[in-house]
Amino acid sequence: MAVRLRLMRMGKKKQPTYRVVAADARSPRDGRFIEIVGTYNPRTEPSEITIDNAKAVRWLRNGAQPSDRVVKLLKVSGAWEAFESGTSVEELEAQQAKAAEAEVAAASAVTDAATAGAQA
Repeated sequence: MAVRLRLMRMGKKKQPTYRVVAADARSPRDGRFIEIVGTYNPRTEPSEITIDNAKAVRWLRNGAQPSDRVVKLLKVSGAWEAFESGTSVEELEAQQAKAAEAEVAAASAVTDAATAGAQA
């Protein structure tokens, strides 16, 4: 059984939302699926992407083939990077949090320096 990670269209006419699902490649687009991995709403600004990275990485490591659009969504959510690097999702999220903290600290240091220069 060939498993694909792909989008399943939901919502009303002319107002699509999508589920990211793991499904048998032979099943129809909106038909039977194995598991819901996340959601995608392209109609909001910016688009809402909610992916369970642990599920996505597990399916990718078990051989599921993602569609082109799902690869882009996985790159945005960070699951694709975890899959390619071979690290666990938790380790990758910890690294990203540490990098974000470093950026905030650097930005606050620049702000502090600018306010100190303005006061002098």
